[in-house]
Amino acid sequence: MRYRKIGSTDISVSEIGFGVWTVSTTWWGVKEESVGIRMLQQAFERGVNFFDTADTYGNGLGETILARALGDKRAQLVIGTKFGYDFYHHTSRRGQEELPQDWRPEYIRFALEESLKRLGTDYVDLYQLHNPRLEAIRKDDLFSTLEQLKAEGKIRAYGAALGPAIAERQIDEGRAAIESRRVAVVQIIYNLLEQMLGQGVFPTARKHGASCLTRVPHASGLLDGTVREDTVFAETDHRYHRVSTDERKRKWQVEGLQKVNHLRFLTDGTGRTLGQAALKFILAEPSVASVLPNIYNEALLEEFLAASEAPDLTDDELARIARLYAESFGLEPAAT
Repeated sequence: MRYRKIGSTDISVSEIGFGVWTVSTTWWGVKEESVGIRMLQQAFERGVNFFDTADTYGNGLGETILARALGDKRAQLVIGTKFGYDFYHHTSRRGQEELPQDWRPEYIRFALEESLKRLGTDYVDLYQLHNPRLEAIRKDDLFSTLEQLKAEGKIRAYGAALGPAIAERQIDEGRAAIESRRVAVVQIIYNLLEQMLGQGVFPTARKHGASCLTRVPHASGLLDGTVREDTVFAETDHRYHRVSTDERKRKWQVEGLQKVNHLRFLTDGTGRTLGQAALKFILAEPSVASVLPNIYNEALLEEFLAASEAPDLTDDELARIARLYAESFGLEPAAT
């Protein structure tokens, strides 16, 4: 495993991290807590030190499961968690519907203290605004509070995790967070098929010495072989809404796989799987500190963690990817 530093901080993270949402919600099919705990432990044993979670994952389970799995390894972990959604006072939620957000200083302190209890620790390494809009990034009292929490030793650094789904406005949000708030890190969705946010945010991160975290590096399964043309998603699967109509299925699943067919040069005779090539593509960007693949079974865990040992992408391969993306892989752009 290789490690990279976050921005100008002294925090070093494994270039492949573990997004705890896959083992603390049921959206990826992991229903047994014991299974999630074992995968978290296996990841740590293989060199992963960065675990990214949020207070809302499983209404707190995303933090408590991490403490149960690796609480005795706290000094060796880099823990990122998130705040902003008030799930304490708004318990009714349909599917992935967004909850109300609260950015008041008193709520931030309350949310952090609750997270610390669940994590079984007295500090968080990386505290991230969870899907903030520009209105939140412009709040002086919000960032004054984060600076105070740093001074108190309760957080080591802070950043912004942009979302929930890809939207052009997130480029402005990411740039504002870096330029006006000097956040250490911005987290975005970025992969071979969905590069818009990276193209908009990476140059700003490089200019100001900030880092990026990327999630959904395999385009929700299109780039790791787990989604095929005949794949049918259960209603509890977070991808179900994308294919619930014929039109959406044609745009995301079918056309997405057609684009993937143009990427076989990344695996043929290279010693990489497509899933590993997808990670290596992202890690070729110097501002990226860590990639957070969706790990929900042991086979994926082994494959993705071995990506650090796989050959880096060549300049010619990167140039070919850039041409394909610029030409929409010869297809109309798929819905994101």
